[in-house]
Amino acid sequence: MIRGAGRDIKVLNLFAYTGGATIAAASAGASVTHVDAAPAMVDRAKQNAASSGLATAPIRYIVDDCLKFVNREIRRGNRYDVVIMDPPSFGRGPDGEVWKLENDLYPLLKRTVEVLSDKPLFFLINSYTTGLQPTVIADLLKLALSKKYDVDVSAYELALPTDEGIELPCGCSGVATFKG
Repeated sequence: MIRGAGRDIKVLNLFAYTGGATIAAASAGASVTHVDAAPAMVDRAKQNAASSGLATAPIRYIVDDCLKFVNREIRRGNRYDVVIMDPPSFGRGPDGEVWKLENDLYPLLKRTVEVLSDKPLFFLINSYTTGLQPTVIADLLKLALSKKYDVDVSAYELALPTDEGIELPCGCSGVATFKG
């Protein structure tokens, strides 16, 4: 059971890479489904979890195209309390599927809404795509979620501070928290 939730929490981590968010969620007590199209990244995530003392944690590792996986989860009736995604600007799935953030993020968001539980906690998107504004992420989250859920949405620019006192933009992050 995740600390403070008072119930078992299921997390879906899409474009999960080497598992930083997976490890954080599992460390907090959640059951995690870790999905990435790159087998090497999933192998590294398993190693990272083991190195973090989480080799036996309830983490399900999946090598798959994220949209295909979400579509199967909808058909299976599987539901999640938290969704985390870190989509790339461009990528290829295990069967050569092409991912382009500007074309594919919103359709994926709309489908992913269908795997949310009756009492979701939050939906987080990180993006390191140059030029993508936080307002765009916030608007996409509002469009995808607000018809079905009462949400608070916030988004932020991600930046690295330099010794010269400036910040180098490196993407944005948006989160929807569910009321009630």
